[in-house]
Amino acid sequence: MSTTAGASHQLTQEILDIIAAGVDAELPDFNDYALRLFGMHFETNKIFREFCDAKRVCQEDVTTWEDVPLVYNDMFKTHLVASFPLEQSVMACLTGGTTSLTQRGRIFRDEDGKKLVFAANKTMTGAYLFPDFEEGKRCRILILAPSPEMAPSMGMAIGMEQTRQAFGTPDSMFLLGRSGIDVKGLIKALRESEASGVPVALIGATSAYVYFFQACRRKKMKFNLPPGSRVCDGGGSRGRFGVVTREDYLAMVTEILDVPDSHCVNVLGEAETATNLFDDSLRRHVKGLPPRKRTRPVPPWSRVLAMDIDKLTPLPDGEVGLLAHWDLANVPTVLAVITDNLGYTTDGGTGCEMVGRAKIENGKVSPLPDEKPVSAMGDSAVFRMLETYVNFSIDLKMRIAKDQKVAPSIREEIEARPGSVASCPQVVDEILVAQADEESAKLRDEALDTFRDQTDRPLDWYLEESDKQLLTDHPVGLKSEKPGPGTLPKGSEKS
Repeated sequence: MSTTAGASHQLTQEILDIIAAGVDAELPDFNDYALRLFGMHFETNKIFREFCDAKRVCQEDVTTWEDVPLVYNDMFKTHLVASFPLEQSVMACLTGGTTSLTQRGRIFRDEDGKKLVFAANKTMTGAYLFPDFEEGKRCRILILAPSPEMAPSMGMAIGMEQTRQAFGTPDSMFLLGRSGIDVKGLIKALRESEASGVPVALIGATSAYVYFFQACRRKKMKFNLPPGSRVCDGGGSRGRFGVVTREDYLAMVTEILDVPDSHCVNVLGEAETATNLFDDSLRRHVKGLPPRKRTRPVPPWSRVLAMDIDKLTPLPDGEVGLLAHWDLANVPTVLAVITDNLGYTTDGGTGCEMVGRAKIENGKVSPLPDEKPVSAMGDSAVFRMLETYVNFSIDLKMRIAKDQKVAPSIREEIEARPGSVASCPQVVDEILVAQADEESAKLRDEALDTFRDQTDRPLDWYLEESDKQLLTDHPVGLKSEKPGPGTLPKGSEKS
């Protein structure tokens, strides 16, 4: 092991110990650790060194953690930002983005980096989503997200699998399959929780919940989950479901699942920085603290500041700017990253909150968030179409699902049909990994054509003969004829 590699490994072990001490521990000197990490990155990360040179920052110029040059998250889309030899990479994630279909952020981690990101988020999840759990306690976790097998480069999928392993019982499950949300499995699991009185945890993308809740409203279906059940959502809902605010979402959780807003937790994850930030509503409830406006506490191994959009200087609490993160768990990449998230700090800088994505007006970043509809995967027609597919899948299955433990048999995997080929979310994977070369573009276009073809097929194409009889007995109001070009099947419209 080289001297540099040895120093990196030693620093990793020290940071792992800091993370293991928990979110309430005091870090003796964050500045000392930050400067050590900056010095290592300055020496080992060629791209970061060039970035510092371009900004005319020398190593001796940096005397506090706030002096460390902030790397723009867009740099991860154009460069391989790694502080270790890439042949040692054991983990790769692709970020969301709006620049283009083929320009996505790429974050690589070595074995030490993987240990850090897993440790950070196990500690954060335990502290804020399961703060009432003693060591070793578990519950059934229902995950409205793809599994790592389906989306191996999706950070949410990787993180949810780690959460399942750390906190879930053996009957925990992923409920997003190749044909969309497994509505039948979700309803069955929720009814089982009602009957047994055993609480469950739901974790997934905000968009999946909103689609499901809206479908439940149309079907007049509600659940009474046992006390102690909780819901964790990641992402946001602004602009994708009509006017659905955070307050609207929390009201729907209570209305449909009977879970109070104290047990609803939102998580903010940025692939470019290792540590996810959770809001503190459930933790405060468990500790008997009075309710307050939600905020995201920053753990001892991180710092977050809101930066002035013109000067990139720190703003006082409550003033909205671009959120910047300094994260000691970023050993394999860079310490400091500034994002396109608009937000503000709270509690003397020990907490933060996001208010939206930044927008560009007249070539400058606006202090007001972008209000145009943006897909969870990015602002493009393709990704909006893919998100509509999830809506269509939930709506279709909710219309023919019976509210009983033994629901009608519907194809869980439409690819199992002879002559069918990969569609969503394989389409997502194709797009995320596609580069500008002709062969990849051809594969991407073929996958999209397949997706369009399958979503335009008549409803009865997806069903077994027994299910077709079910539709005869229980009409769902969907036409069987194939829609015209450019239209979606009836029932897929957003509410």
